[in-house]
Amino acid sequence: MVNSFDIRRVREDFPMLKKMMNGRHLIYLDTAATSQKPQSVIDAIHRFYSLEYGTVHRAIYELAAHSTEMYSTVRTKVQQFIGAREEEEIIFTRGTTESINLVAHSYGRTFLKKGDEIIISEMEHHSNIVPWQLLAKERGLKLKYIPMSLEGELRLDVFKELLSERTKLVSVAHIANATGTINPIKEIISLAHQVGAKVLIDGAQAASHLSLNVEALDVDFYAFSGHKIYGPTGIGVLYGKRELLKDMPPFIGGGDMIETVTMEESTFQDPPLRFEAGTPSIAEVIGLGAAIDYIESLGRENIEEWLNHLLSHATEKLLEVSGLKIIGTAKKKGPIISFVLDDLHPLDLGTLLGLKGIAIRTGHLCAQPALSRFGLKSIARISLGIYNTLSDIDNTVEAIQEGVLLLRPEVSY
Repeated sequence: MVNSFDIRRVREDFPMLKKMMNGRHLIYLDTAATSQKPQSVIDAIHRFYSLEYGTVHRAIYELAAHSTEMYSTVRTKVQQFIGAREEEEIIFTRGTTESINLVAHSYGRTFLKKGDEIIISEMEHHSNIVPWQLLAKERGLKLKYIPMSLEGELRLDVFKELLSERTKLVSVAHIANATGTINPIKEIISLAHQVGAKVLIDGAQAASHLSLNVEALDVDFYAFSGHKIYGPTGIGVLYGKRELLKDMPPFIGGGDMIETVTMEESTFQDPPLRFEAGTPSIAEVIGLGAAIDYIESLGRENIEEWLNHLLSHATEKLLEVSGLKIIGTAKKKGPIISFVLDDLHPLDLGTLLGLKGIAIRTGHLCAQPALSRFGLKSIARISLGIYNTLSDIDNTVEAIQEGVLLLRPEVSY
């Protein structure tokens, strides 16, 4: 497979990779934070604003009708991309964070009552922690969490003990953004359903390269962001089972989500429009559709195999660096490697690499509880995208070794 993935052609599709940073060719290793965009996505947005722009769902003139058709087509693309049963189960949001908050506010406020329990995990991104904390405080709910091992794997034995008839919602990441762990979500969903709980999966780190079929998973809600799947910022997706969405009240009130409005009361459209108040992010939706087309043109199986190849190579090379420890060594991992170096602060390392044109993430990664599990407050992370190469990794590891020599001159190789 690796030979069938034309990395040279793929790299040509991403104009940002031609950029120089501090006088050096950019090596971009922060895809888990946000991905670079192929020219086809940029062109689709430019063409829409330049030649096709019109509002959606509000007028019958040609531009508006064409915009509405394109917008609706993307909803169908998303449905097919994640294996949903109906396009009405696809809600456009501003990103994973808003998708999770939508469920917390609309489903949580409506169906959860005092004494009910929500289970999340120790490895979650803050966006899958804070909304549930706010809801729990407001509604008198109990928030529990699944611990993880020092390898970065969820303790499913503890999860089974946490589940009870009081458990009403379970919300966990598909792939953890700090450790790269791929969680056994099908098993988690099945276990939660056995006690009658609903399940939300944060798919922000997974949707770009793992094949998805939300209907086969039987997941109740699935959320992801456009900007992490090579699309634009400001657009996200929430999948929800239709039978759940139809009983959920609106998240935000305004135009386009209404059926009728009088001075006394309002009635609302069926999902998904019920949850899409106001003029939507039309250009961003068009860009999302172009990103899906691009991913499908490469094939998610090809992408996953290429990223696994890079992950294996990067893991092997990083472990050659004196004093480097990888944080998160689960058996199944996505293309994310977090690490620390003896006596070196991640910020110092990130600064040195930045001077060499290498972009990595440092800090708490919006996952402070996960880092606390390892006794850490800050970490360095490289995350791989479809445009990365073996030489990107080799050059980065060489730069890390140079940084170690500079900041710890007593070390030699």
